[in-house]
Amino acid sequence: MQQLEAPRRSHSRRKTHFHIRPVLTDRQRKLLTWLGLIVSAGIFIFSAYSLIDYAVDYFQARRASDELREIYYAEITATPDMTEAPVTPSPVPTATPTPAHVSAVTPVPTTAPNVRLDPVRYPGNPFSGVTSRFQKIQRQNKDIIGWLTIKDMIDLAVVQRDNSYYLRRDYRGYRNDNGAIFLDESISLKTRPYTLMLYGHNMKTGLMFGSLRNYENVSFYKRNPFVTFDTAYEDGRYVIFAVTTISTVSSDKHFLNLSALNSTSVALRQQAISTLNSLSVIRTGIDVQAQDQILLLITCTDDDDDRRVIAARRIREGESESSLTNTVNKARSK
Repeated sequence: MQQLEAPRRSHSRRKTHFHIRPVLTDRQRKLLTWLGLIVSAGIFIFSAYSLIDYAVDYFQARRASDELREIYYAEITATPDMTEAPVTPSPVPTATPTPAHVSAVTPVPTTAPNVRLDPVRYPGNPFSGVTSRFQKIQRQNKDIIGWLTIKDMIDLAVVQRDNSYYLRRDYRGYRNDNGAIFLDESISLKTRPYTLMLYGHNMKTGLMFGSLRNYENVSFYKRNPFVTFDTAYEDGRYVIFAVTTISTVSSDKHFLNLSALNSTSVALRQQAISTLNSLSVIRTGIDVQAQDQILLLITCTDDDDDRRVIAARRIREGESESSLTNTVNKARSK
């Protein structure tokens, strides 16, 4: 008989891993301690330097603005100096529109897609002579072309060059992270532009356009609906009609191409105005037409693709601020 062998047991050997922690000498411990202290000190010094640099920029920007403000307000009247060599104006049709506010031009049908707005000379300053008030402050910098004022918020010079130069420079051209408020490079002031686009940084300190976020509150809007923007060629008073955040991404539902407002096409302008009103967080009730002169205050937000826009139109000839205030007081949040 054949004997059956008992099954053999398989023995698996367990491998044991030993983690040996290196023993540091006193000298190595001291070295690591010192390295940690050096890194911490470096971070502290860098942070302190950044804060100091930020504070220096802030106070330099404030001081520079205060100095220019004294010069600007030293002369209350701002009459054009017609002895100054006039800027060569753009060609203007022989039949010049009524020399008043842009809105005084006879309204054109908004249904005609090819209708365009004609150039308009500055009322009372047909040869675009620089006012004596701006002649004084342009001695500081010839790039200064305007002055923006919103009560208790903004009282600053506006410059114009290319759209990057003043991003990190103050109105004198000195390096400053607060930058300056500047007019879009595409806007010509040879005749009265139908749209003025001003840019400024959204500073947390409230400098430049950092305070514009307050307009998203309807109560704040009702207290501060008017904006003054004087150029080197004429004074201007505006009423805010839209407060919104737009997208620069064409596929976004909040997209708006602001260049449409820089067009003389009536259809494009009216469509852009309608979009601004529809996107506004406040229903202001202020009527706006394509032939109105529009002022846009534009700044960035926390989203790189978005822009905060405060849109205002020039107060029309014959309108009173009291009547506009009555309309503003009826505004409500959407």
